[in-house]
Amino acid sequence: MSTKKEFVRKQKEDMPVVAVCYDFDKTLTKTDMQAQGFIQSLNWEVKDFWDKCNSLSFENGMDDNLAYMFRMVTESEGKVLFTKNTLLDYGSRIELFPGVESWFDRINEYGWEKGVIVEHYIISSGLKEMIEGTSIADKFERIYASSFLYNEKGVAVWPAQAINYTNKTQFLFRISKGMVDLNDQGVNDSIPPEQLRVPFRNMIYIGDSDTDVPCMKLVTSYGGNAIGVYDPQEQQKGKVYKMLGEHRIRFFAPADYSEGTRIDKLLKAMIDKAAAAERLEAMYFENKAETEEFLRRQSERQKYRSGLCFLLENSTNYAATHTALNKLSKVEDWSDEDKRRLFEIAVRNSQVWLILTDVDVKEFYTSLFEGYDPSNDDYATAVAEKLATDR
Repeated sequence: MSTKKEFVRKQKEDMPVVAVCYDFDKTLTKTDMQAQGFIQSLNWEVKDFWDKCNSLSFENGMDDNLAYMFRMVTESEGKVLFTKNTLLDYGSRIELFPGVESWFDRINEYGWEKGVIVEHYIISSGLKEMIEGTSIADKFERIYASSFLYNEKGVAVWPAQAINYTNKTQFLFRISKGMVDLNDQGVNDSIPPEQLRVPFRNMIYIGDSDTDVPCMKLVTSYGGNAIGVYDPQEQQKGKVYKMLGEHRIRFFAPADYSEGTRIDKLLKAMIDKAAAAERLEAMYFENKAETEEFLRRQSERQKYRSGLCFLLENSTNYAATHTALNKLSKVEDWSDEDKRRLFEIAVRNSQVWLILTDVDVKEFYTSLFEGYDPSNDDYATAVAEKLATDR
């Protein structure tokens, strides 16, 4: 008998949350993670290995990420024991861009000073196991990346997760709604904007290439920010120029995360903006809630008035008509639309028309003429004439 899994769901915080989402390869590290020791251990040249992966993908109509994962498994046979521990070990050798080691704590501290919680997430087509082997793995709330399924001996036997550039975007919605577990189908639920844990306006996506474009476009389309980065040593800016020219990003910077660098200043400015924007949003949602409550009360008030009109309209005897009029007379500030309906009822309902000149009935209908122009209302004119005959 299966047991329903309880998924981890992050709750909305008292403080605003800013989510910084990163690609990994060539964003936080200079080159592909597999090319920093693993491919070389297979006695392959890096370019040749990737060419072989691309050929496999092209010839078989295969997902690029599944292709490279397959090649890692098959090319390891007889050369490298392909286990999770092996990948963690290679991950520990990954060289990070300048400033990355201290970046997360510095940015978090700045956020706290501004009254903002900053969270960091990886959304990568690289390998989760390798990223988990790095010195910064514990800085991320979640690492969304491709990963393997392992047998009882810890050897990789099958892809457990393959993340490509198109399905990366789902994780942004997970982060926004706080439904961070991969299998939580609640991510498809509709959530009011004021209940989102991380509104898209408070998201920042940092990436380096076309594979990041869907995430960048999604974030910027909903008011967030995307930053394109490039190698600070090579200074090749062609990709970021292209992304900005196509409106995928609004900012670019060298991938130097040291204090005082351009990206450091960009992030802090974005946190400042988020802090101010959230204060304004909080005021807006207070006004919105007050307005909705007012409209709800107005709606209930109108329903009550309509009900009384219906009661009068359907009265068929002296007692019922006077009971309805007694309730109607206690209501103030009738709208012109309501008055038109009441005048019509007086003419169309013979029982009401019959007792229209009774003291209480006459008093009620006379009061309806205050501030009301009967010149374009035949029913009101008829009522006025009927009331006039009793003077």
